[in-house]
Amino acid sequence: MTDRLPPLNALKVFESVARHLSLKRAANELNVTPAAISHQVKQLEDYLGIQLFRRLNRGIELTPAARAALPQLSAGFEALAQAVAALRPKADTGQLTISAAPSFATRWLVPRLHRFFSAHPEIDVRVSARLRRVKQGELDNDVELATLDTWLQESDIAILYGHGGYAGYRSDLLFAPTIAPICSPALLNGEMPLRKPEDLAHHMLVHDDTGVLYDGIGFWSVWLEAEGVSGIDTTRGSHFSHAVLAIEAAADALGVVATMPLLAANELAVGRLVMPFKLQAPLKSAYYAVSDDMAGARPSEAAFRSWLLEEAARSAVAQASSAAG
Repeated sequence: MTDRLPPLNALKVFESVARHLSLKRAANELNVTPAAISHQVKQLEDYLGIQLFRRLNRGIELTPAARAALPQLSAGFEALAQAVAALRPKADTGQLTISAAPSFATRWLVPRLHRFFSAHPEIDVRVSARLRRVKQGELDNDVELATLDTWLQESDIAILYGHGGYAGYRSDLLFAPTIAPICSPALLNGEMPLRKPEDLAHHMLVHDDTGVLYDGIGFWSVWLEAEGVSGIDTTRGSHFSHAVLAIEAAADALGVVATMPLLAANELAVGRLVMPFKLQAPLKSAYYAVSDDMAGARPSEAAFRSWLLEEAARSAVAQASSAAG
């Protein structure tokens, strides 16, 4: 028996017949006649020098050798189909799926989408809120790349909060967010007025645990260190796994939250929340728009990416203005 591979078409015929255990169903799947299927099977058996099927009164069954080979052969054709699909340029259907974390999607992306739809009514956008399952403080490049692999299987663009450096992907920095204490205006002049950072000792700390999860250090610890304040017990207070929950808790005057002002922009604009102190501390991570390298030429994706960068630039200007004010 030769070491060369048999003809690919004969292998495909065998795989179909073996999967269906029927010459007729394989013929229908491959759009050929049952006689052509039978001929290909006979040629493959002659080529390999073994019998692949046993003919029964009412059908066929696989020989042990054929049964052992079928799973790997089926997986091989599936991998081949995926590889060929990856080589083909994606058709621009005018539909985009965007993946982002729930808090970012709710607090930043969705409130701005009306401007994209006004500029591009021909493009339909589906927003998919995605969660990352990582252990506390264990976010590294490998974990982020694994997240992107998963998200981009079902999305055109992933908006990821992370460290950047995503080899094999197209990645654009949107903005590097900051954190600051945010609270209800009712806390500024209450029984224990919040006038200076040291006054935080008299208020409940609301924890947005995004920082602990992704960077291994709580947002309160980051901000207090940047402000140079000591003596505040950051182990106390209430904890929330998503920024949107922590922001709502602060708006209801539960306490003071250290979080990203950009995710509370609407509440800050209408006065439902306030920033009692000027300092906004930088973070290690940032928001990135990431997609497959090969997908960047699609007009709909290029339009959305361009719009994202414009909106991010607006947010950066607003963030700088609030920090200066």
